[in-house]
Amino acid sequence: MKNILLIMPYGGVGGMERLALNFYNQYKKKGCTVKVLKIIQLNSDIVRFGENEIALSTIDFIEMPFWKRFWFYCKIPFLIHHIIKKNKITHSISFGDMANVFSSLSFSKEFKVASIHSFKSIEFKEKNFLNKIFKLAYKTTYFFFNKVVCISETVKLDLIKNCGFKFQNKLKVLYNPHDFEAIDRLSDEHLESVFEEELFQNKVILFLGRLTLVKAPWHLIKAFSLLKNLDNSMKLVFIGDGDEGLTNYLLELTVKLGIKENVVFLGRKSNPYPYLKRASILALTSYYEGTPNVIVEAIATETPIVTSNCTDGILELMSTKKQIIQEDFILTESGIITPSFYKGRLDIPLDETVTNEEIIFSKAINKVLFQDDYVSVIKKNKEQLLSKFNLETIAANYLS
Repeated sequence: MKNILLIMPYGGVGGMERLALNFYNQYKKKGCTVKVLKIIQLNSDIVRFGENEIALSTIDFIEMPFWKRFWFYCKIPFLIHHIIKKNKITHSISFGDMANVFSSLSFSKEFKVASIHSFKSIEFKEKNFLNKIFKLAYKTTYFFFNKVVCISETVKLDLIKNCGFKFQNKLKVLYNPHDFEAIDRLSDEHLESVFEEELFQNKVILFLGRLTLVKAPWHLIKAFSLLKNLDNSMKLVFIGDGDEGLTNYLLELTVKLGIKENVVFLGRKSNPYPYLKRASILALTSYYEGTPNVIVEAIATETPIVTSNCTDGILELMSTKKQIIQEDFILTESGIITPSFYKGRLDIPLDETVTNEEIIFSKAINKVLFQDDYVSVIKKNKEQLLSKFNLETIAANYLS
C-alpha cells in the first residue's frame, strides 16, 4: 500500500490547491493513506483535509519578522523529513516552486515528485531572493527528485530553453487532472443569494481567479467597456480576492469608464462552478499562465472562453486540431484566443489609454456573445477536449 504525502504552500482556492484536493480524493479512493502538509495553514483556508492535514505554521510568512522567517525557512526541510519518516511515506508530491525546493532539501528517501505549474522565465524577470533560489534549484537540488512534472509542453520547453533546467531526463509532461464528476455535481448547486441568481439571468462575462498583477484584470475591464452592445443587462463579474491596492484601482477604473453599474465584484467563492456554468463567457486577460485550470473547468461546464494568448499552453487546452486564424483571433473548439497583452511590464498601467489588444479582445467577446453558437461547438467537442485530463490516469502516472 502507498503512503502518500502531498506538500503545498497554502490552502487557498487556487489552481494548485484544487489540484492537490483532486489528488487527495483520488488516492484515498484507491485505498492509499494520504497526508497533506501545508507549509502555512490559515483560518481563511478554503481547501482543507481534516484530520489528515499537517501544518508547519499558522502564521503567514509576511507576518513573521525577518529573522523568524529566515529561521523558519531553514527548519522546513528538517520538519518535512521528520514527517515523512514518522508517517512511513512511500511517495511525495510537491506543488509549486516553494514546496518543491523544501522537499528537495529534505533528503528523504521516498519516491519524490515535483510539479511546475507556470511559465517560469517570465516570473523570473522579477528579481527577488526567492526567485534566485528557485532558479538555482533547477541546476542543483532538483537532482533529488525522481520525477519533475510540467503541466504542458510549453512549460517544459521554457524550463529547458530559458531557465537552465539541468535534469532534463526527469521532466515529464502531465496535464492537470480534473474530477469532472465532481464539477458536474457542484455546478448544479444554487448560487449563494437571490441577488446572485438574478445577476446571472443577464449576459455575464466572468473572471474567475485571484486579482493579481499577473492576471492583468484592468485589460478585461477596458475591453468590456468597448463592447458595442453594452447596456444595463450585460454584466462583468469578478469572482476571487486579491491585493487590496489592485482591487481599489479596478473599482476606480470602472467609475472612470462609466461602467460601475455593469461591473460586480463577488469576492472569493468556495464553490465557483455554479457561477461558471451560468456565465455566458469565461474571460482571461492574463500576462502569463501555465495551463489555467479554469479553462478546462469552463469546457467541463460548457462555458465558452475568450482568453489572451498568455502562453502557447492555452492552445493545448482549448483545441484538438489545427487552429483557424481570423481577424487577429485564433478560433478553437472552445472559444477564441486573442493576442497577448504582456509588453514586458508587470504593473498597474500608467494611464487608461485603450490598446489594440483590448480592442481585439472586445471584438472577440462580441463574436462569442452574438455571432456564433460556441456552446454547441463545445458540446460537440467536449469529450475529446477533456480526454487528456482524466484524473485516474494522470494521478497514477504521477506515482510511476
